[in-house]
Amino acid sequence: MIKENLKYNLITILGPTATGKTGIAANLASQMGSEVISADSRQVYRGMDLGTGKDYEDYFVDGVEVPSHLVDIEDAGVHYNVYRFQTDFIRVFEEIKSRNKMPVLCGGSGLYLEAVLKNYRLIEVPPNKELRKNLEGKSLTELTEILKQLKPELHNHTDVETDRRAVRAIEIEKYYAENPIVDTSYPEIKSLNIGVDFDREMRRQRITTRLKQRLDEGMLDEVQTLLDSGLTPDQLIYYGLEYKFLTLHLIGELSFDEMFAKLEIAIHQFAKRQMTWFRGMEKRGTKIHWINGHLPMDKKVGEILELMNA
Repeated sequence: MIKENLKYNLITILGPTATGKTGIAANLASQMGSEVISADSRQVYRGMDLGTGKDYEDYFVDGVEVPSHLVDIEDAGVHYNVYRFQTDFIRVFEEIKSRNKMPVLCGGSGLYLEAVLKNYRLIEVPPNKELRKNLEGKSLTELTEILKQLKPELHNHTDVETDRRAVRAIEIEKYYAENPIVDTSYPEIKSLNIGVDFDREMRRQRITTRLKQRLDEGMLDEVQTLLDSGLTPDQLIYYGLEYKFLTLHLIGELSFDEMFAKLEIAIHQFAKRQMTWFRGMEKRGTKIHWINGHLPMDKKVGEILELMNA
């Protein structure tokens, strides 16, 4: 437990993939006697572990498990979204605060983080069967153009990674255009935001090393198990990155070497987009304190505590 901090009621640890965010958040929470809230759009799914980078071991500090939230809360195949995340975050945030603890938010999903930190007013968007029928058969290029007409500044490029994602993004934008956003009750968030920084070349090395490690640990078996459980290839491809390219390999559309090369490039591009999003957050007024990812863990945690108490 920590003493009440009037300046902040949340600490956010953010950064691109493979920067060790979870370990920092868990060590920080351990030192403060607090709990971690995950802000990762894919780690919510049970059975999607290696492919989403769930580093369960990072939640153990000196042999003691640090409580974590919003990990493994949905079955694979369900479409979790930013509205659901914001709703779940508010609930967990209030629960942790009621225990007189400082929540630690941790993740790399920029839209999820910004929805919380900037207090987006969101509404749940139901399926539009008529719209989906009208969009049937259109190419990804055509769907992307339709989406750009509705949303000229297309920040979230994962919206157009697959046909299904593009259709859903169009559905959401049309709904927002036609329905006023309801002003719902939302707690005031005063977050100390910490970004984990590595130079680009080191970040690329860490991504490649981690990809090889996870393949060695059985990531292909994980995807095959999901397929065997009844999920279709299209359902897994929807989740992008590891699940897209490993599925394409398992159904025979890519050789192992092709899969690895394409996936490695895709993850590097994803990390670059994450950094672009975080820089955009800064331009939109979110203050991020960047710390050196090369520092020893105790130094990183120490720097964050100093910033919190400054």
